Amino acid sequence: MLTAHTVADVRAAEESLAAGLPAGELMRRAARGLADALDHVPAGEVLLVLVGPGNNGGDALFAAAHLLDRGVRVDLCLLDPHRVHGDGLAAAVLAGAQIVDGPSQQRHCLDAMFGIGARSGLVGRAAEWSEWIAGTRPRTVAVDVPSGVDVDGATLPATAHVMADATVTFGTYKNCLLVSPAAGAAGWADTAIARLVDIGLAPHLPAPSIEAIEPSDGHLLVETFDWLRAPTSHKYSRGVVGIAAGSSQYAGAAHLCVSGALTGMAGMVRFVGDPELSRRVVDRAPEVVAGTGRVQAWVVGPGSGDDAGDQLATALDDGVALVVDASALQHLPDSFDVPVLLTPHAGELAEMLDVRRDEVEAEPLVHVAEAARRWRCTVLLKGSRTLVATPGRTTRVNLTGSPWLGTAGSGDVLAGLAGSLLASGADPHDAGSLAAFLHGAASVRANRGGPVTASAVAEALPGTLAAFHDGQLGDVRDWRG
Repeated sequence: MLTAHTVADVRAAEESLAAGLPAGELMRRAARGLADALDHVPAGEVLLVLVGPGNNGGDALFAAAHLLDRGVRVDLCLLDPHRVHGDGLAAAVLAGAQIVDGPSQQRHCLDAMFGIGARSGLVGRAAEWSEWIAGTRPRTVAVDVPSGVDVDGATLPATAHVMADATVTFGTYKNCLLVSPAAGAAGWADTAIARLVDIGLAPHLPAPSIEAIEPSDGHLLVETFDWLRAPTSHKYSRGVVGIAAGSSQYAGAAHLCVSGALTGMAGMVRFVGDPELSRRVVDRAPEVVAGTGRVQAWVVGPGSGDDAGDQLATALDDGVALVVDASALQHLPDSFDVPVLLTPHAGELAEMLDVRRDEVEAEPLVHVAEAARRWRCTVLLKGSRTLVATPGRTTRVNLTGSPWLGTAGSGDVLAGLAGSLLASGADPHDAGSLAAFLHGAASVRANRGGPVTASAVAEALPGTLAAFHDGQLGDVRDWRG
């Protein structure tokens, strides 16, 4: 998995690593990796380096010296000449860098104003320079993190911050590079995640603060679902998922939720609902069994009507794991005695926590963790970068998908898929994060770079799951819009 760490953990790991290295070796590694990552700047072009105090500026200054040796011209803007990294400045000037008073017409920019140790928000000249970036739009690469963002909380300040086209980070990812809204400042116009430079930090890092499933993690399926290793598995050993979804007003939600469940790992899908809707579901999906019966997990709420509360109560009485979505989220008990996955979007989570939607969208990491603690269960907060939080577990962020996935019915497919994984043996944390990963990946595979429907996502799921299992999934991040 891809992992991120907090500022405190990164600092401690850097100190541990540096203790066994020659003085300045960490900065030399970072500078060389940064220079290599700037290979898009051609010889003869001018790179403007916005240099702040401390090691972040030092990394950029030593990288500038490498770039000058490669024929790139470098202009330096010093945020505070009295606090600049002295050795780095000397190396850059000796190599041919020019110190300028401020930005002008440069087409390439390196943001090295502030690193992971700075507080959120920019003021003074730093704010002015960030406004120049926003107004002039040079191709901007941030050093380690975009200046001004909240590194651990992954939020954006009310004051100024840098909006980068790309970010080059060192040793490990930071929360702000993976989690929205701060991740949007790190440069997902070009790529979904920052470029990571290996400086040897990994052996010194503790457990991560954030993790994300990657396309190469197909082994998680075999590790999670024991029956994949058993040639004698059958539909019941694979698990049965019950679906209580849809209504006369939202009949399509029932079909989409069932389609998501059918494309998951469970061996059988039961549908419980209005007789006419049940008939329509079975007509459309003859694999589905209509009516009550034993299940290993329930999905309750997608498209449900006034009976959502009763459906949830019935599912809870069954004593099995369940996914609670949409209308059923309005009827949550104070706590659960069974494994539960809640799947709200930002508006629904805001209602659950009695806060405003914009508060959830501004601080999703805080609010998803609060909800997980409040109900002592797993909470999947749907969004541009879906989060899955469980008390005592590392929070996961989903990096697959496309802006086109924000379409009617996609959440119904996701709920059905998650329920299928839950019924088949996954715990809520793994079921939610695997479902989000596969769901997003399927949306990209269904139609790269263009509109996609929820039905098309469901149709793409079997092939997506198979490719993930076989290690053939490839890149399934598409943030071009």
